[in-house]
Amino acid sequence: MKKILVANRGEIALRVMRSIRKMGLKSVAVYSEADKNAPFVKYADEAVCIGPPPSNQSYLLGEKIIEEAKKLGVDGIHPGYGFLSENAEFAEAVEKNGITFIGPKPEAMRIMGDKLAAKHAVKAFGVPMVPGTDTAVTDINEAKNIATEIGYPILIKAAAGGGGKGMRIVNKPEEFEEQIHMAMNEAQSAFGNNAVFMERYVTQPRHIEIQIMADNHGHIVYLFERECSIQRRHQKVIEEAPSSLLTPALRKKMGETAVNVAKACNYSGAGTVEFLMDADMNFYFLEMNTRLQVEHPVTEMITGVDLVEEQINVADGKPLSFKQEDLKINGHAIEVRVYAEDPTNNFLPDIGKLSIYRQPQGQDIRVDDGFEEGMDIPIYYDPMISKLIVHGHDRKEAINKMINAIDNYRVLGISTTLPFGRYVMTHEAFVSGKFDTHFVQNHFSPDHLFDYQKKAIEAAAVFTGSYFEYDKQKYRKAFKENKQPLSAWRTKRIR
Repeated sequence: MKKILVANRGEIALRVMRSIRKMGLKSVAVYSEADKNAPFVKYADEAVCIGPPPSNQSYLLGEKIIEEAKKLGVDGIHPGYGFLSENAEFAEAVEKNGITFIGPKPEAMRIMGDKLAAKHAVKAFGVPMVPGTDTAVTDINEAKNIATEIGYPILIKAAAGGGGKGMRIVNKPEEFEEQIHMAMNEAQSAFGNNAVFMERYVTQPRHIEIQIMADNHGHIVYLFERECSIQRRHQKVIEEAPSSLLTPALRKKMGETAVNVAKACNYSGAGTVEFLMDADMNFYFLEMNTRLQVEHPVTEMITGVDLVEEQINVADGKPLSFKQEDLKINGHAIEVRVYAEDPTNNFLPDIGKLSIYRQPQGQDIRVDDGFEEGMDIPIYYDPMISKLIVHGHDRKEAINKMINAIDNYRVLGISTTLPFGRYVMTHEAFVSGKFDTHFVQNHFSPDHLFDYQKKAIEAAAVFTGSYFEYDKQKYRKAFKENKQPLSAWRTKRIR
């Protein structure tokens, strides 16, 4: 491949393009009218507008994207994550048009995209699963009886999707009927499919996922785990690698289980196998994400592997550049997702202009973002501004580096989840490693954020004042050297 189109936007489009450029290849951006001035559009070697801001009129138009790719002589399409990344029909259409899809085969997507089909596929490989139904629930009365057999609390989940949509926890029988109707309605709205299934709800759960990479020559490896238990509304907000919970023996067992999941669907490329772990350290298969994950940077930080580069090489027919025995864990990495959300108001999205936007700088700090100072946060897409990642020799050092990085991340104009990230980093439950997916509901209180936000605003004010003082001195020096009168606007500004 010589030219790759990135069928995505924002920080992930920019991150993929950086690897493309590093490999000496050319990149093509597709963008909506809302993103015409975005950094990823400027960074690409070529860019083409594909429609108005709404994603169903731009980034979800698979046929149009393929059409533009053919016009520009594109060899491969990288879907990033979200949008069309797990759309088997799109992947199939890309291949049928003589373009390489940088991801797994459509059939693997179809199997793992349906949770029930995924459970059926992995069963033959002895992959442990939470007790529950193997087929979609259709009869409510029968479902009630099954729920009694499984035992409460029960978790109802949409069969066709994830991200917390179509998911309900039922604690007692009298709540069951109302909750399953709500889950089915939400699943229909989100995925166009109201099928749900049930499983026993694991109390005090930890969310542990394993990164795998497979080529088309029979090689499958696991690149260790990521801890993803800090969540809001069943969606991850903080991730780390490795987990503070796993022993070397358990890590190996989970890794080998993840490899078996990949074998169950003849997988190739980068994928993530997600597990739920209970208080007794038993782990159960949740699902497989057939794409690059948002949190992939923490794996890159501890392994030194460029996962996007490996994706591209695998799609190009090359074998993996490493073997399982070559992989070692180097230190500890943490990622905080920086969302345009107000954590003091139930994490509701916030929109506005990034009036001040300054990234933290320093050794072992990485910021994957898609915005610049002065840009507006669009209302049409996911509210994530960036991913802040740090690496340390051990977990304690990584936590301290993350606190310092957050303190030096200057964002004014909108509310962000940075204060929440700092709150987590300093909380005893997180520092000790004794937390689960209920961290927010068990430990988080918005009241604790107000002091931090006040300090952040004061720090930003000092920064702004320093910036204008520098600006003032610069123009005074220019006036003395050039003997030119300053404009009235400048005169007023620097007094």
